[in-house]
Amino acid sequence: MRSWLGFLILLVCANAGVPSASAQTGLSVGPRGELLLSGTPYRGIGVNYYDLFIRTLAEPPNTNYEAGLAGLAELKIPFVRFSAGGYWPNEWDLYRTNKADYFARFDKVVKSAERHRIGLIPSVFWMSSTVPDLVREPVNRWGETNSRTHGFMVNYTRELVTRYLHSPAIWGWEFGNEYNLPADLPNASDHRPPVVPSLGTPAARSKDDDLTQEMVRTALRAFAQEVRRLDDRRIIISGNAFPRVSAWHQAAEKSWGHDTPEQFAQVLGADNPSPINTLCVRAYDLATDLGRLPQAMAIATSLQKPLFVGEFGVPGVTTETSRNNFTTILQSLETNQVPLAALWVFDFQGQADDWNVSLTNGRAWQLLEIQRANERIRKPTERQ
Repeated sequence: MRSWLGFLILLVCANAGVPSASAQTGLSVGPRGELLLSGTPYRGIGVNYYDLFIRTLAEPPNTNYEAGLAGLAELKIPFVRFSAGGYWPNEWDLYRTNKADYFARFDKVVKSAERHRIGLIPSVFWMSSTVPDLVREPVNRWGETNSRTHGFMVNYTRELVTRYLHSPAIWGWEFGNEYNLPADLPNASDHRPPVVPSLGTPAARSKDDDLTQEMVRTALRAFAQEVRRLDDRRIIISGNAFPRVSAWHQAAEKSWGHDTPEQFAQVLGADNPSPINTLCVRAYDLATDLGRLPQAMAIATSLQKPLFVGEFGVPGVTTETSRNNFTTILQSLETNQVPLAALWVFDFQGQADDWNVSLTNGRAWQLLEIQRANERIRKPTERQ
């Protein structure tokens, strides 16, 4: 998450450019590592709809996502990535006190996506500290498979996957958001999770709240194993950003030394451990991120794991520079033939001043540019 995803038609629908709900079976990985939708090679650009579900936890539930999904469908934007649980511990209160109501609200979101033929990529445990806070453990318990943190993770994953396994809207399953970035920081004590007791966090943090890369990979493997036990075909995503340019050195030496291309490749693969069957990165910075996209695509091909750029975008008011930067990012996604990418962020009032792109605000042009990019991507696909 920056500072604190029509379907591209493969079987042509007359006016929507997307597969029907009955035909959609989610994204999978082919025998040569290609991304498939309903068994056909696929590329597409969607959006992050971060609080698509979280907004329904308000009282009374906020259901204006219906208009948002309808608007995305009109623009033939194929899928959304969203948080499938609360950011703060107290946003899980309804789940813990009235599970039937909680999932009834989730059901309505999924049914709306089905009606509008929008794919869903739920990011199940968005914030790295939230589940440990819920079960009263430090964050480093992600590294222990017998912890209460893992127990909660497995139970909720099982509930979510089994409930929506047969929904045509579900495209894949993601663990969480950018867990790799706080791992093995040389200055970890300065970057521990927030302390907001009124929102359910503990009153203090300690070194036990610091993550290592191996702890994160332990959690990723356990999540993916549980998903794959229940769903044998849909893609599984880490939700990670690009490794920090010093990630290998951070783990090996607790230093900010600059990684070699070989070390970058090693870390990127290790950060997306099997049975996770995709690679996940971000594309914000024109030099650091876009500069590494060609190598990331080469690594994806080598590992036979399709690349997902889970977030990209430009912040602030619209200027000639921001338009040019946005065009540069889209061109890089297209030129490198990135299979899957998602804009940050659609209809999120929490970032109204810098990142929010709505159907009507001053950044709405970004949605139109994505629509055009999807049309360009689709044309050669339809000729295959």
